[in-house]
Amino acid sequence: MSTDNMQAEADMMCCASCGKSEVDDIKLKKCADRGLVRYCGLKCQRDHRSEHKSACKKRAAELREEKLFRQPESCHLGDCPICCLPLMFNMKDAMLQTCCSKVICKGCSHADMIREIQENRTQLTCPFCRHPKPTTVDEMKLYEMKRVAANDPVALRELGKESFQSGDYDKAFKYCTKAAKLGDVDAHYHLSFMYRNGQGVEKNLKKELYYFEEAAIGGHPRARCNLAFYEEKNGRFDRAVKHWIIAANLGYDEALHEIKNCYLMGRVSKDEFAAALRANQAAINESKSPQREAAANFIV
Repeated sequence: MSTDNMQAEADMMCCASCGKSEVDDIKLKKCADRGLVRYCGLKCQRDHRSEHKSACKKRAAELREEKLFRQPESCHLGDCPICCLPLMFNMKDAMLQTCCSKVICKGCSHADMIREIQENRTQLTCPFCRHPKPTTVDEMKLYEMKRVAANDPVALRELGKESFQSGDYDKAFKYCTKAAKLGDVDAHYHLSFMYRNGQGVEKNLKKELYYFEEAAIGGHPRARCNLAFYEEKNGRFDRAVKHWIIAANLGYDEALHEIKNCYLMGRVSKDEFAAALRANQAAINESKSPQREAAANFIV
């Protein structure tokens, strides 16, 4: 154990303000923000606040950096809930089911459609929840609004995107904010642009970057690339390269293209470029299956 770790552990054994040790009649409580120190009471916490505030802010920034540059396990779309293989960022290879708000890969959708045709089904159903598929735009909208009423974050985000496209930015901001609070990564991504352009809300660079970061942490490769471009614009090339490598590792080709440019300019080593190439291809290979290839080759 390092000297710094030993000192930090020793500091946790006594009150950071008065120095009292924890005994039977004295129970120490961690500070509310980051739990870096402990106090024997509220008075000690208040007395020590001015001294501890800067250390707490510094630790908060360090934890944010660790979280921001941690490699996500997959892109924000996650896995197909049927075949459990990773969904790629290209939504042309997947379909959102309005009845249950699940994103199903085209391989599973295609295989299910073939099965239902072979069984002479007159009514096609959702591959996941088996609810009859909508046959009209009105039915599709009805399904969507039912999911919105159930506070489904995906449905809320989709309604927000539809409102944005129709020019109702206030409504778009309302629903995307609600979806983001419920954990929808794509909603964070769309909010960042609304704060950038002042659509439905006042322009705010700090919040624009915050929502880009939240989306990137959730595995959104395009949000990650936007952060990289911002860092590159401000001369922080090392941070930009980190973002591009993380996005490339998720199978995002645009990020790999940027890493190639960095390699040609000498900002990335040959080994780093080769590692990004291998990781990018591995992510793409993980998403492949015979069913998905059959769907891609299917001609109506």
